[in-house]
Amino acid sequence: MPIHDWSRVDAGIFHDFHLEWISALKHVLNEGVLPADYYALAEQVSAGFHPDVLTLNRGIPPEPAKTGNGALPESGGGGIALATAPPKVRFSAAAASDTYAQKRRRIAIRHVSGDRVAALVEIVSPGNKASQHAMRSFIDKALEFLDAGIHLLILDLFRPGPRDTQGIHGVIWSAIKDETFTLPADKPLTLASYAAGAVTRAFIEPVAVGDSLPVMPLFLEPEYYVQVPLEKAYQSAFERVPRRWREILG
Repeated sequence: MPIHDWSRVDAGIFHDFHLEWISALKHVLNEGVLPADYYALAEQVSAGFHPDVLTLNRGIPPEPAKTGNGALPESGGGGIALATAPPKVRFSAAAASDTYAQKRRRIAIRHVSGDRVAALVEIVSPGNKASQHAMRSFIDKALEFLDAGIHLLILDLFRPGPRDTQGIHGVIWSAIKDETFTLPADKPLTLASYAAGAVTRAFIEPVAVGDSLPVMPLFLEPEYYVQVPLEKAYQSAFERVPRRWREILG
């Protein structure tokens, strides 16, 4: 199913889809993508922030699962080793975390159950780009999580605006490292995965309206990740959007 042009409908319609996509992503993660010691929860609140999907760990770091011939699998059963099988994305970058962490107050983030928050999935909404304050709050949130060792997967299906001229990753990365990121002109939407640690790594896949969503990495530890089948969750969520709006979006 191709990515739809969500700028064609009111923000409230995307909000309805947003809620469905959160639920679908949670189910996809819990049904074979995450290792046994991890699980996903939707719409939780952590230390004043409001992520869409939390991935939590019961305390045991993931072991890299292998197939019968010793190769690492694409997803499910365990983490994929970054050194052995780097994510297949168009752009990647790395920055020493102390380039920005010293400027920020470190926060501790824990779920009420006591389990460790390992990663977050965040779906960008029009409201995140609606004002300079909203954009700054979003970027600050992302940096606070990375500083706290929480890995991120950020999904932005909206074209860049005056506050993110090179997409949401361009703004985040410029705050992490004095380095400019340029989106391809034909791929203005951004899927960005971040591995937190002594070195912050970014894995970026630009996409466009009409593309199918690729599989994206979600890091559980700085050197291990799982592959998230975004297309499966997107299709499931879109099928629950009222027919009137599915027909308009095409």
